[in-house]
Amino acid sequence: MIDTALVIGGGVIGLSTAYHLARKKVKKVILLDKGPIGSGSSSRAAGIITGLLWSETGVLVRKKSLALYRELSRDLPGYQFQDVGCLNLFDPESWPERQKLLQMYEALGAPFQILDAGEISEKWPDLHPPGEAKGLFDPLGGYSEPDEYIPAIARQCRQLGVEIRENEKVEEFILQNGAVTGVRTAKASLEADAVICSVYSWTLKLTDSLGIKWPIKVFVHQRYLTTPLPSPVRIPAVNAQHPLSGYVRPAAGKRILAGIESYDRSEFHVPNTDFQMSSVSADPELRNTLKKNFVSLLPALDKTTWDTEKVGLLTFSMDGEPIMGAVKQLPGFYLAVAFHSGGFAYNPAAGYLMAECVVDGRTSIDVTAFSPDRFDSGQVEEYLGSTSPQKDALGRRH
Repeated sequence: MIDTALVIGGGVIGLSTAYHLARKKVKKVILLDKGPIGSGSSSRAAGIITGLLWSETGVLVRKKSLALYRELSRDLPGYQFQDVGCLNLFDPESWPERQKLLQMYEALGAPFQILDAGEISEKWPDLHPPGEAKGLFDPLGGYSEPDEYIPAIARQCRQLGVEIRENEKVEEFILQNGAVTGVRTAKASLEADAVICSVYSWTLKLTDSLGIKWPIKVFVHQRYLTTPLPSPVRIPAVNAQHPLSGYVRPAAGKRILAGIESYDRSEFHVPNTDFQMSSVSADPELRNTLKKNFVSLLPALDKTTWDTEKVGLLTFSMDGEPIMGAVKQLPGFYLAVAFHSGGFAYNPAAGYLMAECVVDGRTSIDVTAFSPDRFDSGQVEEYLGSTSPQKDALGRRH
């Protein structure tokens, strides 16, 4: 019986988990964040979602997310999922690998359309892909504006009775007979039947005292927002990692949001739990590279300039899949971290499934492939002992 649940981390995964725990009538749900709600990577996200991933579990969970996003558009005042679809763009070298997954998408009921360059331009005249490009369009995909979604779900959490405690950092876990039974902050000792950790980039620093390590690496990512255009661009969200090393989508206020990879940059080492996301910076030249890469695909970029830059952190596990579920070695402790660049895309379903895991002891979708216990300890030590450039980890996006 779960009477009290404590969620650590006020990003979209933590907020979604608290929301669904409250909807499952957990008597007391407390959400803690060391800063303001959403002040970490969630507020720096692109918010793009596609259901066309690389694994069966990923596709099934994203299908649930897409359905829940449409429900949330009805249930969260001030929020609307932008269901413009998601176009995954490939060059001739990268297309065959994705083509192998089409049969899986069909079997799992994930709709898609294959488009050549001419068909893309005809469907979206604002886009001008190179002639050899191949498009995989997800008609159910789209994007969320972080500045709308985060406050909307936080308000709904509060209305459901969730106690949100901002600027209250977890300092240590409370352990009794090998089980996690709560946390201590500078302000209080809080006991709980379940403790769910969703803190992303500083997971390893926070959980170090628990004696278990998870294979998580952290990488810097940067995204940019343009000044307003005379009229909005009419395009889907576009993932163009392989030909153009980034993505682009419409944004509120007749703007364009785009992001670019920094493949040669090494992994980022979070120094301690006092770390603040605002201390991370990007190479100033990247904004010029981004426009150079994308202006031929989206000529409207030539009519505007970059207005704002946001730099955040992505967390990847050793196998590229999220880490989500109960930790068997530590009764009462749960993880929901390492959602690569897809925290926004996963969060509605991740919160839903974590609430099921905590309250019911099982999930309606088999997420064994995401289990925190799936890693070999020796491989974890080896992985964490090595240093990786971003190009070795960022093969899977959104």
